[in-house]
Amino acid sequence: MRIYIDTSVVGGFYDEEFEEYTIAFFQKVEKGEIILVVSELMRAELLRAPERVRDHLDNYSKKQIELVELTEQANNLADRYIAEGVVGATSKADCQHIAIATINKVDVLVSWNFKHIVNLKRIRGYNAVNLKNNHTMLEIRTPIEILEL
Repeated sequence: MRIYIDTSVVGGFYDEEFEEYTIAFFQKVEKGEIILVVSELMRAELLRAPERVRDHLDNYSKKQIELVELTEQANNLADRYIAEGVVGATSKADCQHIAIATINKVDVLVSWNFKHIVNLKRIRGYNAVNLKNNHTMLEIRTPIEILEL
């Protein structure tokens, strides 16, 4: 299963509130059940994180991680989410994560960002824009929901 993760999932590994489920999620990666789809955007965001968060993905092999880019197509789709009022302009990076995952046709996007990403109203909005722009719908879940698969 190809799963796009945003920065919150990596940070969740070191957060008391989320660590139990995040550790279990990454164990699925170690077992080969999940291929992490990681964007250059997320890598750039990690540069501002504490060292242990920033370096966490170094623990996984290139076979376990697929690196994808923020393309012009994805950036344009992110702008559409904002133009359609799914979120405000200050959430551009969140929109870029959604768009990158959509354009790369991942199986699921996983996040701990409940305000702008894993939120029923937002998910419906992102997917309405996706369909309107001839893209597929995107599954958006928390690591907890992936553990149930």
